[in-house]
Amino acid sequence: MVMVRARVREWGNSLGIIIPQEKVEEAGLVKDQEVTIDLKVENPLKAAFGTIKDKKIDAQKAKDELRKEWSKW
Repeated sequence: MVMVRARVREWGNSLGIIIPQEKVEEAGLVKDQEVTIDLKVENPLKAAFGTIKDKKIDAQKAKDELRKEWSKW
């Protein structure tokens, strides 16, 4: 099994992902081959705030951290 992290993009009226070439080669994929994809949706807001419900937080610091995470995409 090959693990790929990808961003969903809009293609016309559809959505799709691009699989990086090194992962294509690693998995031995070829054109028109059927694959099964197990999706795990990542939610950066839940990751950032899910464990700090009872703690006080500096709003500016939280925004700066979120911007840092979003810039990785």
